[in-house]
Amino acid sequence: MNYGQALEYVRSLSSRGIVPGLDSIRELCKRLGNPQKATKWIHVAGTNGKGSAVAYITAILSKAGYRVGCYVSPTIRDYRERICVNGGMISKVALAEGMTLVKEACDAMVSEGLPQPTPFEVETALAFWYFQKKKCDLGVLECGMGGLLDATNVIEGTLLEVITSIGMDHMQFLGGSIEKIAAQKAGIIKPGSAVVCMEQRGEVLKVIEEKAKKEDASLFISRSSAATKVQYGLEKQSFHYGKHGKLTIRLAGKFQIDNAVLAVDACEALKGLGIRISDEAIREGLLGTRWDGRLTVVQKHPMMVIDGAHNEDAAQKLAKSIEMYFTNRRIIYIMGVLRDKEFDRIIELTHSYADQIITVTPPENPRALPALDLAQEVAKVHPSVTAAASLEEAVEMARLLADKDDVILAFGSLSYLGKLMDIVGYPAKRLSRTRRG
Repeated sequence: MNYGQALEYVRSLSSRGIVPGLDSIRELCKRLGNPQKATKWIHVAGTNGKGSAVAYITAILSKAGYRVGCYVSPTIRDYRERICVNGGMISKVALAEGMTLVKEACDAMVSEGLPQPTPFEVETALAFWYFQKKKCDLGVLECGMGGLLDATNVIEGTLLEVITSIGMDHMQFLGGSIEKIAAQKAGIIKPGSAVVCMEQRGEVLKVIEEKAKKEDASLFISRSSAATKVQYGLEKQSFHYGKHGKLTIRLAGKFQIDNAVLAVDACEALKGLGIRISDEAIREGLLGTRWDGRLTVVQKHPMMVIDGAHNEDAAQKLAKSIEMYFTNRRIIYIMGVLRDKEFDRIIELTHSYADQIITVTPPENPRALPALDLAQEVAKVHPSVTAAASLEEAVEMARLLADKDDVILAFGSLSYLGKLMDIVGYPAKRLSRTRRG
């Protein structure tokens, strides 16, 4: 199949939805020759901050001279963003080649009466195949959902598990309490491994500590409070951390200091496991990390910022960022969410900062909450809300409403932010010559 056919194949599987469990991915990987066994892994789980932590760690390891595979989801602008090696997306040719092999294995499974693997299982297997093909030294994997029953958890020889901020999300699959969700996230911890975990609320940390003890895994708690001389900014932030002195990042948000400290601690743990990482690689990797869609400035006059705050924990962090960066600024929201998220809590936590709210329907997503339905929910607590017929209309409305000193803040589901970036003309990541194949 060609690239277009490969994408269409994945789309055709969307009706499978989310099916937690490892039996199907194990069988699929087995039929592909177990490519996941060819790579040493850093496995990242959590509710929020996973993508940023993966981006930081991948950039640092790349600067350290390793060939690093990176697997994340969802993506912002290009489907191929989810599978990269040293920052370069999988090529269309390689994706088509790999997807052909994966489809053949899936078809064989179905013909034998086994379940059709889900889109995420197919993509995960493709990532494993590609990293083996590219002879990656290390792979950094972001859990899709949870951890214990997530398709990425089919890996066995994990070097390091990294656990980011844990909050309430995907409760219909992970459980209705923070402890149950934490247990699912902690499910990535393997016997005798090393774990670096962001500082958590007490009941969450207790679950992780118990799991680490049960698996005889070493556990280090990353404490962002140890960062000093913090200087916040929308386009550049800096902090001092231990022996590293001053470190600088380009990602905005107070929470990005937490994620950066977690990444540094993860790399220090990797050094203890024999992975050579210089202090300069840590410094340059942090500075060079770009992770669009996380409090990203995409337009300056008036300022437009996008953020993938799509659940309660992320909405709380967004509210703190608004208070930090946009005090006494008039703010206009563009807001779009999925119907299976806690949109009532997102509204509750963020509505008071907005002067005007424009709702949109995330396009091409069967889980999208219609703009009119979201507007009706917002209207219960905010007097100025309008449902837009399209993203283009929402951007036009926001620009007409905004003066040059105002802020347009677009947030919610990541599934629409990429198209919004295209509408406003925000440039995609530049691909270097190493980003081929």
